[in-house]
Amino acid sequence: MDVERWAFASRCVKIDLHTHILPYEWPDLDARYGYPGFIRLDHYQPCCARMMKGQQMFREIGDNTWDPKRRIEDMERTGVTMQVLSTVPVMFSYWAKPADCLDLCQRLNDHIASVVRDHPGRFAGLGTIPLQDPDLAARELERCMGELGLRGVEIGTHVDANEHCHGPDCRNLDDRSLDVVWKTAEQSNAAVFVHPWDMLGKQRMPKYWLPWLVGMPAETCLAICSMMFGGVFERFPNLRVAFAHGGGGFPFTVGRIDHAFHVRPDLVAVDSSVEPRNYLARTDPDGAQLPARFYVDSLVHDPDALQMLLKLFGANRIALGSDYPFVLGEHHPGKLIESMNGLVGEAKQQLLGGTAREFLGL
Repeated sequence: MDVERWAFASRCVKIDLHTHILPYEWPDLDARYGYPGFIRLDHYQPCCARMMKGQQMFREIGDNTWDPKRRIEDMERTGVTMQVLSTVPVMFSYWAKPADCLDLCQRLNDHIASVVRDHPGRFAGLGTIPLQDPDLAARELERCMGELGLRGVEIGTHVDANEHCHGPDCRNLDDRSLDVVWKTAEQSNAAVFVHPWDMLGKQRMPKYWLPWLVGMPAETCLAICSMMFGGVFERFPNLRVAFAHGGGGFPFTVGRIDHAFHVRPDLVAVDSSVEPRNYLARTDPDGAQLPARFYVDSLVHDPDALQMLLKLFGANRIALGSDYPFVLGEHHPGKLIESMNGLVGEAKQQLLGGTAREFLGL
């Protein structure tokens, strides 16, 4: 293991922060818990399965979703040194009874930990936690970081007690009930990767795959704004948080967000007096370069968009993320970064591996 770690540290690496995995074997949780809504796997033919919710198919997946050997083959083909494993966000199940969600999380977390143990040089892991009960979530986070040896957790952009309704039971990430989770993450040195799920306004987007194209970026922007304006980063200054899909819609609306902060502070600056642009990379009055307060992945599919991320966040806050193995992801992880001729070698390597290594505490 020491030799493997030395080899990992001594060569150029590509660390893919944003990949998803599921176990091959998965029980019928509707039957186990006594109520519907949970994902089950239908292995209807070799190397393929359907993710089913009741009789409705959520997504078809291949064996690269569960087979580490298949994943490593793809990693070798695309030059990826390490994948960071997290569950598929539909599995969060924040709408479920807390004890049942905890049981579900523990099954997923034990599986990810076992894959990492079997292939410690190729995989790192992020757990999932039952955010509908912050105390249970904090305890499972401690188990992930201690007993299981994971690097942190993946969480959703909001916590909704009803998966079909964004009503008064919906909590955004500024909700003070979640402070115990942030405190635990900070104290245990856990990385927190925020991924959209159960998209805002999906009832109005029945066609054109719009929940994934419009709802997901909006969800991530909402989560970032909630944490900024809710003072989460001020209460927990050592908390490390990364947002999927390049921060969603946030980088491209930050001008509007910052403008609103100044022209309507009575509506926007009600819980925090920190200007939105102070969370981005900037130069302080003494000329020192200050990093952005949070991280994003590189999954934007466009060189101009990646250039904007570099300007707003800096290379030391952007990590390679592909959304492997799903179709909306970058099919050759890191290809966009590698194609950026204006990036010098050191900056490219920071994006491809350095930022993820620092974010995860590797």
